[in-house]
Amino acid sequence: MAWKEWSPSIHYAQYQTLKPCRFAERRLYDFEIICVIKGALSTEMLGAVHVVTEGQLIFLPAGVPHRNEVLATESAAEATFLGIHFDFDGRLSAASESDIVVSDEGEANPDRFAREADAGGTPPLSNRVVYDCPAECLTWMDRIALEFTMRSEGCEAVCRGLMLNVLVALSRAGASRLGADASLHAERIRKLIARMEQAPAAAWPSERIARELKLNEDYAAKLFRQVAGMPPGRLLKAIRHREAKRLLRETDWSVEVIGERVGYPDLHYFSRIFSSGEGISPREYRKLSRML
Repeated sequence: MAWKEWSPSIHYAQYQTLKPCRFAERRLYDFEIICVIKGALSTEMLGAVHVVTEGQLIFLPAGVPHRNEVLATESAAEATFLGIHFDFDGRLSAASESDIVVSDEGEANPDRFAREADAGGTPPLSNRVVYDCPAECLTWMDRIALEFTMRSEGCEAVCRGLMLNVLVALSRAGASRLGADASLHAERIRKLIARMEQAPAAAWPSERIARELKLNEDYAAKLFRQVAGMPPGRLLKAIRHREAKRLLRETDWSVEVIGERVGYPDLHYFSRIFSSGEGISPREYRKLSRML
């Protein structure tokens, strides 16, 4: 299946907050990506144990036995995940959990397992399993969960386009991994991104980023984009947007307080920025998220 034939369909997309626990081994008819928002996840698969931490995601292939375990961390007694079940070609219909998870190994249908797409010259996504989840990728996944829940007219087409963005971004990340890891400055940039995520309300102008990396502004911006997949300003906006959504979901703070916590002290400006990125106001997002 070539790139032009990719037409993913979404079978399930939702956030889950769970206490530490260990699930039974299972197999999927479709594929699943699980992004760790908070806490950690451990997955046993094909004789290896993969630990997925905050800001990472795991790719679970169709037909491969695996066992997931929710882990607590020093900073989180519970774990929050965003999981999406999908196929690559839209051929697998799924109306219930038994359509995407093998419930009885004795009655498993070998013809039902979805096929993994061929990305041409790049390795298949299952070749790597654990990926760093770029902020932009998480934004697309979050929007898929929202569209899947709302089920507005045209949501299938919107989800298909967003999922293509996610899959292509992950495929490119797998293909460019060696080049990024070999970069002299890649680790420093990743640490800088982690600091931006920890302090989204802080100012991160290009001058500061260049100073932190001890590079001139143009070269710092070029390297930052190579590692992060987007310019610093765009990444900061995505981080702030993601953190605002988390606070709207998980706290009862006022919209004004949340705006200040993510770097937008002006309530009207924060509402306008949030609405332009999400399509709905902060208050509407909070109300809808409580229904997920």
